[in-house]
Amino acid sequence: MVNPPPYKIKVVEKINLRSREERLRILKEAGYNPFYIKADDVYIDLLTDSGTAAMSDSQWAGMIETNQAYAGSRSYDSLKQAVKEVFGFDLFLIAHQGRATENVLFSTTIRRGDVIPSNTHFDTTRQNILSKGGEPVDLLVEEGYDPTSQHPFKGDVDVEKLVTLINEVGGERIPLIMMTITNNAGGGQPASMQNIKEVSRVARENRIPFFFDACRFAENAYFIKKREGGYSSKTIREIVSEMFSYVDGFTFSAKKDALVNIGGILGMRDQTLYERCKNMLIQIEGFESYGGLACRDVEAVARGLYEGVEDDYVEHYCQQVQYLGEGLKAKGIPIIEPVGGHAVYIDAKRFLPHIPQEEFPAQALVVHLYLEGGIRSLEIGSVGFAKKVEGRWVYPKLEMTRLALPRRVYTKEHLDYVIDVVAKLYEKRDKIKGFKMVYEAPSLRHFTFRMEPLEPLT
Repeated sequence: MVNPPPYKIKVVEKINLRSREERLRILKEAGYNPFYIKADDVYIDLLTDSGTAAMSDSQWAGMIETNQAYAGSRSYDSLKQAVKEVFGFDLFLIAHQGRATENVLFSTTIRRGDVIPSNTHFDTTRQNILSKGGEPVDLLVEEGYDPTSQHPFKGDVDVEKLVTLINEVGGERIPLIMMTITNNAGGGQPASMQNIKEVSRVARENRIPFFFDACRFAENAYFIKKREGGYSSKTIREIVSEMFSYVDGFTFSAKKDALVNIGGILGMRDQTLYERCKNMLIQIEGFESYGGLACRDVEAVARGLYEGVEDDYVEHYCQQVQYLGEGLKAKGIPIIEPVGGHAVYIDAKRFLPHIPQEEFPAQALVVHLYLEGGIRSLEIGSVGFAKKVEGRWVYPKLEMTRLALPRRVYTKEHLDYVIDVVAKLYEKRDKIKGFKMVYEAPSLRHFTFRMEPLEPLT
């Protein structure tokens, strides 16, 4: 059961369910790529939780109240205070979104041939590393690759593998260790406080900086509170404070847990690194007090940071995701378990076992979710994470269709609708066929690809 949300609705937006004939046409015109479907043609939009939150009256008021200035706006002072109080960092830079903070950080730290270990690097992080000549290495615990494992922290880094990697390549070739919280590419799974401390210890012993990819840090803190001994009586703010005390820096897309539509933060403790990153930021994003954003957006981020770690809000948001996951499980739908914090991930291998990965089963499910009920979702599988090695495709261990919940947007009735649509598809899953790629970019192909069905859709 989902408790009532700790807010009430103040503004509404009309949504429309296009006819099946219209949805079929829209899919064809989009090349069966959900990124090319217009938002007005989507009924329930679960493509991403990034930049899709409903902002609060306080955030909107702050956007009006602050002043707009190229330098020295009071919104920067608001953000400085929020970053200090929530994350415990004095040194930080603002950018227009998370991938820009990655670009700034990696541009100043990575040399060709460097190795950057993580639990699992997500798409833009991985590409930003590759584009600088680095090698992203995933060191997720084995339980993280088992969709049915009930391990409470399937986002943990395998510490033994990390130590082995450091010994093999040498600490001088590892400019930083990065941990994604929660682990988006692994089903939205959290990392434990114990694992964070262990990775921090290894990093300190080898004099390697330890960074968070902190997009969904509040949900990670929630799972520590619920699943790890000694934290049940602590607030989300207290757990976040401890989590960030173990790292030397972080990249952060504010479009998730700061409840805004644009913005990113790069935090660090090293003054020399800060100065280098600041110079890079000014070159490609903007001056340090606005970082490519309007000052009103900076103010919204500052206020959203506080709202994003309120216990009743985080509890409700994670309960919403849990409700969707449990509703799908009750219908027999195979999902990644336990349910994560920002999305439910359908296990496409078990949903569509007759479609091989080279025919993109998770993407086939994305297409049919829209065709069946106007639901836009995202493939996290062979489209986004397959890679060519010595001329042959190597496919990811997990083949998933992600249903990401925008924050403070949808109601229980919307989630019930999603459950019903997925259940209807599952009943006729044997009729769903695969797809073939007809256009792909050389990198990050999942944003711009075009496909065709192997058999005509009706």
